[in-house]
Amino acid sequence: MRKDWTAAAVLLAVTLGITACGNSGNPSSPEAGQTSAAESVTAEGSSETEETETVEESTAAEENGTEQNGQNAVAAGDNADDGSLREGLTALEVTELMGNGINLGNTMEAYGRIWLGTGARPTEYETCWGQPVTTQEMLDGMKAAGFDTLRLPVAWTNAMNFETGDYTIDKAYLDRVEEIVRYARNAGMYVIINDHWDGGWWGMFGSASQETRDGAMELYKAMWTQIGERFKEYSDYVIFESGNEELGHRLNDTDIATDSGTLSDSDCYTVANRINQAFVDTIRGLGGNNSQRFLLIAGFNTDIKGTCNSRFKMPEDTAENKLLISVHYYEPSGYCINSSIAAWGTRQEYDTMNDTLALMKSFTDKGYGVIIGEYGVRMKDNVSEPKDNTGDYVRNLLNNCDLYGYCPVLWDCNNLYSRIDCKIVSPEIAELYTGHSRDTEADRSREDVTAQARREMDADYGNAGDGVGVDDDTALAWIMYGSGDWSVQYSVGDTYAPFSATAGIAATDVEVTGEGTYTAALDFTGVSGGHAQGVAFSALAIANGEKLFPGYCIDIQEILINGEPYELRGQPYTCSDDGNTTRVNLYNAWVGQVQQGHPGVRVREHSGLDLTACVLDGETLGNIETLSVTFSYVK
Repeated sequence: MRKDWTAAAVLLAVTLGITACGNSGNPSSPEAGQTSAAESVTAEGSSETEETETVEESTAAEENGTEQNGQNAVAAGDNADDGSLREGLTALEVTELMGNGINLGNTMEAYGRIWLGTGARPTEYETCWGQPVTTQEMLDGMKAAGFDTLRLPVAWTNAMNFETGDYTIDKAYLDRVEEIVRYARNAGMYVIINDHWDGGWWGMFGSASQETRDGAMELYKAMWTQIGERFKEYSDYVIFESGNEELGHRLNDTDIATDSGTLSDSDCYTVANRINQAFVDTIRGLGGNNSQRFLLIAGFNTDIKGTCNSRFKMPEDTAENKLLISVHYYEPSGYCINSSIAAWGTRQEYDTMNDTLALMKSFTDKGYGVIIGEYGVRMKDNVSEPKDNTGDYVRNLLNNCDLYGYCPVLWDCNNLYSRIDCKIVSPEIAELYTGHSRDTEADRSREDVTAQARREMDADYGNAGDGVGVDDDTALAWIMYGSGDWSVQYSVGDTYAPFSATAGIAATDVEVTGEGTYTAALDFTGVSGGHAQGVAFSALAIANGEKLFPGYCIDIQEILINGEPYELRGQPYTCSDDGNTTRVNLYNAWVGQVQQGHPGVRVREHSGLDLTACVLDGETLGNIETLSVTFSYVK
């Protein structure tokens, strides 16, 4: 649970629980664009999919360092990596050489130790979230499809008995990770290795116990010492990444450390900075090629705005120009992560992507390479067909990366890229990746690449339609809403975007002209099923409220659910995340304890109840057909 006093960016909050970092408390939950592993994994954790028949075939091979998969075999000795370092190569230069990337999602980061313990065969973990055993052909196909970089997420504690203070990673597990690294290097790809969600052990950093917090740092350093030693002599095509989305508010996760949650918002920044510095110091201290290896630093929550916050600090480094920064991009979440939004492409949505990605130029200006470590669009109804406008979305993101020199790394779990057929399932999108690959762009000047990117971005923007929005001189109130399963969503985020909504929602959004009483409402009876199920996030928001009516408070007078008055669970408070939109959280479980007197928290009159970001009871709401909020807006 987060203990910050005000809501972070809503998209960030959404992404924390249901994208590639894994789902708190449900390690087999589906992530962006994947098929649920629960459909193909038994209670004991053994996969029932056809692809995992190769697990048994590979058992004996693991003992001598060889994975067999049908006709495919790559001996441990087969390794195209020559161990060289390119003298003088900078972080900005290597980022350009890394081209496009793809994640090997839901594979080595699949967290199976709940069912399998720590002594199972590595391929049992590898396949326990429904993915096939990784082969050389799969990675050769990725390279042929235009992907120049492989991001390899790993759950290292699958093979570590850390609860007893033993931080040794099982040798067979390290062997299997190294074997996949060699597949990628044989294919001519860069490789990024990280520690990825990993069951949520990161919450130990937020424990109430100093001993547990100290143990977390010991675990972290021991983990990277072993990884660094194993890959010590690999070339600078192998890159280490300090973490994933956990270096931020997820340091308060209670998955493993049940007493976690002690870190404030500022504490989370301080500890995340400390972890990133320990990562750099540990790797550099191992010597060999690690003294000059490129290191990828996980941004705060890997959220762009959170990472651009002045409280986030890049670590100091003894090597010159060797640090990269990783952030993720899944906006809008209802389109990218969930099924609640079916299409994308208004000018407002182009503006959001372009403006947000441009923020990372503040890092390239300082010489840090920028890696968009995850992005992607959920497939239509989890089948092998992209959502409408996926090609438009991907093209604009790739063009942004060409424009600013970022490396984009697609999150994929055997969906857009089929690991069975070893190709991208959509010809339109396949052409985009080959057209933006490093091999395609290698003979073109940087100026030509950026000029083409700008031309295509301008043309796409000019062809986009205007979505309904709000101008800068109007204050407008609406209810942000995401159902408990995120299948129903309305304008979640601090930018008023009524076009970013599930089909069938009828919204009553109201212009605010000053002091007075207003009502905003949502009617879900027109959506599929005729209702929304519970709530995962909701807030009453007023676009431009901070600018047009600074210091005003929102006093909720009445909430009606299905036409019946609802008794609030505590006292709401007025705040703002972005300095423009005024808001009151109705249900934001990512916000923990809130204290009166915190900067930015406004209460016109304290009722004596605890201030809370969850005045709705998310566990008991049930089916919601209608939701309305009546509020007074007062100085």
